[in-house]
Amino acid sequence: MREAMPVLSANTGLHEMLALLTSQLHPDANHKEDLVFLREVFSERSLSYLMRIHERLRQYEHQSPTPVLHSAACLAEDVAEELQNGPLEGDEKELLTLLTTPHVKAVLTVHDTVAQKNFDPVLPPLPEDLDDELEEESVKIVRLVKNKEPLGATIRRDEVTGAVVVARIMRGGAADRSGLVHVGDELREVNGNLIIHKRPDEISQILSQSQGSITLKIIPAIKEEDQFKESTVYLRALFDYTPFEDKATPCQEAGLPFQKGDILQVVSQDDCTWWQAKRIGDTNLRAGLIPSRQFQERRLAHRMKMGTYQSPKSPRTPVYDQVCDKEDCDCEGSSSGQHIAGLRRSFRLSRKDRQSSPVESHSVESGEPEYLTYEEVTFYQQKPSEKPRLVVLIGCLGARINELKQKVIAENPHRYGVAVPHTTRPRKSHEKEGVEYHFISKQAFDADVQNNKFIEYGEYKDNQYGTSLESIRSVLAKNKTCLVDVQPGALKILRTAEFKPYVIFVKPYLPEGHRHCSMAMSLGDGDITDEDLAEMHHSAEQMEQQYGHLVDRVLVKEDSASTSAELSNILERLEREPQWVPVSWVWP
Repeated sequence: MREAMPVLSANTGLHEMLALLTSQLHPDANHKEDLVFLREVFSERSLSYLMRIHERLRQYEHQSPTPVLHSAACLAEDVAEELQNGPLEGDEKELLTLLTTPHVKAVLTVHDTVAQKNFDPVLPPLPEDLDDELEEESVKIVRLVKNKEPLGATIRRDEVTGAVVVARIMRGGAADRSGLVHVGDELREVNGNLIIHKRPDEISQILSQSQGSITLKIIPAIKEEDQFKESTVYLRALFDYTPFEDKATPCQEAGLPFQKGDILQVVSQDDCTWWQAKRIGDTNLRAGLIPSRQFQERRLAHRMKMGTYQSPKSPRTPVYDQVCDKEDCDCEGSSSGQHIAGLRRSFRLSRKDRQSSPVESHSVESGEPEYLTYEEVTFYQQKPSEKPRLVVLIGCLGARINELKQKVIAENPHRYGVAVPHTTRPRKSHEKEGVEYHFISKQAFDADVQNNKFIEYGEYKDNQYGTSLESIRSVLAKNKTCLVDVQPGALKILRTAEFKPYVIFVKPYLPEGHRHCSMAMSLGDGDITDEDLAEMHHSAEQMEQQYGHLVDRVLVKEDSASTSAELSNILERLEREPQWVPVSWVWP
């Protein structure tokens, strides 16, 4: 027998009623699934919070509140000024800090705006004399309130009809937010001025100089309900882009400049040639134009065919193709030699060895992509149940990565570990198998090379050395963060969903003028020559140019103590903060 529903008084709140209703939902044999579903819905904490907010708003509405004053922001400024003119105690200092905080000042400004009820834009009346030569149902009068922000639309002249039409609506711009202007709309008048015989750049200048209310007379091209489909894709840029150096862009002013490594939010792919995107971290709501992946790859392929394409191994300067279909908007205005920086311990080169006994080293690489454009990424937060991410250190000449790595591991051996390398050299009396090295025969080493078990390997003084994938896996299996320093070419095999590597590029501090004293402090070497410094600088530039798109963080090494502290801080933040990673690492 069911329990009787409790009697609810007139003062019972919605959230209380919701709680009582949830308590009465007892699943039975006939409606078990439905009742379980209702119970889960009504038990949602967010729904309870909404009910409480609703009640508070209703209570507030019944009180008919009126503002105490209309100038809270000015009063706060006066108080802050008085406090700054005299000696301050603890509470006074705290009050001054609060009153001068941008967030508090913004809240007070909003309060005054609402209190004065001047937040609605005042628009002038519609003109009485509409153009008689246009049918009434085909004309649309659009009135927008515009400040210094561009409208976020581009226009062009139709080659067939000669009409000035809206070529593109930039997502997040004023025109897009209004929902009143669409691609293909024919523009007839701006603020009552006929623009039929004006050039698109002249019209754009009129729009850019207009402030406040702008009245547009347009002939709609599509129905009001035809809206864009929102697209949200996040990409990591693998190249630098400067719109004002790109003659192919339909509107340079509407382009979005970005640098290699920037995260871009693509909000529209309606145009297969020019996507609309925002740069993560920007405060600008309006999207900008970027070349689509297909278009960028296509023109890079054309340049390669014509012999003008420069590979990522050599410095690149933007060279863009010219097209004639333009739009206007109202916006204002690798190296020849290998430097072994990732080989371990006894076979790491000293300066003398580097000159006299070069190591023949190899890294297991997969095929490098032909063109570098974009990489789709997503925000990733490591879960407690997951293995730690692999941390890969790469560096140019003079970085001394191994010393940095060993220092961090020695400070926290229970948290960080190192992949023990393999070697064919005889074991010394003080060495233990699996601690300093894995000691194996030359035949076994060669077999592992053939089976692609090493991410890199090399030869030093007739002995072979290498770092294996299994050595890395054994560290991660202990729930330790594995730190490896490798040649950059090994990144090709390590960048997988299994390891999710976080790549840190370590480079030495190279001061202007190559001052010897600073470099001696950094490198621990007293006889650094200008030739050595130039070689280090060249090595750093080449590595950034060739592998910069694979790097998550650049760490400049000034001295051992501060750099190891900074590296420890990076590793700690890596565990607790989400990072951008390739989509394929999270969603295969």
